[in-house]
Amino acid sequence: MQYLAASFFFRTFAPSINKEYNLMSNRILLLLALALLPALTAGAKMKMRGPKTYAYRYYLRDKQGCGFSTDRPGHYLSAKAMERRKRQRLRVDSTDLPVSQKYVEQFRVKGVRVVGASRWNNTVVASARDTALLSQLAQLPCVAEARMVFQSPDSVEEELKPFRPKVHDEYNRWDSLRGDPLGMARTQIEMLGGDRLHEIDLRGQGMTIAVLDGGFQNADQLPALSGLRLAGCRNFVPSDRTEEDDLFKGIDHGTKVLSVLAAQAPQVLSGTAPLASYWLLRCEDPLSEQPIEEDYWTWAAEFADSVGADIINSSLGYNEYDEGLGSYRLQDLDGETALISRSASMLARKGIVLCNSAGNSGMQPWKKITVPADARDILTIGAVNKEGHNASFASVGPSQDGRVKPDVVAMGVSTCLLTGRGTLIGDSGTSFSTPVVCGLVACLWQGLPQKTALEIIDLVRQSGSQYDEPDNILGYGLPDFWQAFMIGQTK
Repeated sequence: MQYLAASFFFRTFAPSINKEYNLMSNRILLLLALALLPALTAGAKMKMRGPKTYAYRYYLRDKQGCGFSTDRPGHYLSAKAMERRKRQRLRVDSTDLPVSQKYVEQFRVKGVRVVGASRWNNTVVASARDTALLSQLAQLPCVAEARMVFQSPDSVEEELKPFRPKVHDEYNRWDSLRGDPLGMARTQIEMLGGDRLHEIDLRGQGMTIAVLDGGFQNADQLPALSGLRLAGCRNFVPSDRTEEDDLFKGIDHGTKVLSVLAAQAPQVLSGTAPLASYWLLRCEDPLSEQPIEEDYWTWAAEFADSVGADIINSSLGYNEYDEGLGSYRLQDLDGETALISRSASMLARKGIVLCNSAGNSGMQPWKKITVPADARDILTIGAVNKEGHNASFASVGPSQDGRVKPDVVAMGVSTCLLTGRGTLIGDSGTSFSTPVVCGLVACLWQGLPQKTALEIIDLVRQSGSQYDEPDNILGYGLPDFWQAFMIGQTK
């Protein structure tokens, strides 16, 4: 950001300054540019729309009166979700049952709005303008515990207003590799042996991936995603929390992630699982950072389960919240303390593989992985450059209870992807190493359909370049998906 701001200064102001003050040196100009950085990088503030509101999360004591039974899961799970459990010999249990509507109705009092509920955690989130009302609800007999998870900010960054930039429908001639179906993605796919899976036509067919993110700007208009097998979309961020009601407006972080997974632009960019089906689920609020986003994420993951997703890509992570509301300590990274981590730790036993970014705190005081990257039985993804060397920004492990984290790594430095404008760029972060792995997990599982989620996770770890000597930086190392496929065929 500092380099971009200084560059902007020189392009905008330097010509006129040099014309009037030709004795001013470039060194002085640079110092002046750096001095102006705060003004150049700070976004204009706008007043948050609507009245000040608050939200509480209520942990319920039980599910009495929910009206459903584990004997009839077809009433609340799709046929695909039940088939996935049956194939992996997984039983439906009480966590699958919906929250008791009799309890939920007790929160529907004047001045209070029920925002959502989690069946896995048996929780309800309700919002109101008056915290006294929310505190009174904590005294209901069905409530075991309550905590504030949201308070609307007074102002937000103006540039986060939703918008749709014009889409570029052509690529620069240097953005292609003539005759190469993988295009500029070859390095990031080949590093993990994914090219060999693609060569035998394992490209994600028949697999369903849910992408949990913050916005998918223009993902419905980019030519490279015109062949996207879109199963559906859903927004889990309440509309009065943000100005973005359309998943395809606003930020393009999810678009970048999706392009790494699903792009189909031969000789320019191929995704790691271009023929998989996709659910696009928005659960990140870009206007603030608060604990309620763990609830949004959980609701999205539960929805992904209910519609039969096989794999979840989550390039999201949390550790510090606005105003310190519910921020975590390092000792909390045990896979169970954070609500989002408890939810993530359930996924494999629902038959789903979660690929989650480790985080980008490696050069920050926190340094460690973020939640839910600390969850059990998931693949936490770190980042390396194209030479396989660790990216300095990547968060490190282990989990607080000593488990290897990250699990594996992939190319997260200058990962080739598409922006919301449709331009091909190299972008960096564990957000983008994660879909490299996630898509290849889909290809691997396509080739080994008899395997369970836990077995697929284990195969990916076993194929790691340093499986015998894992560490807290690269985990089990670079996975070799071709090797994982070979091992899987023998077991």
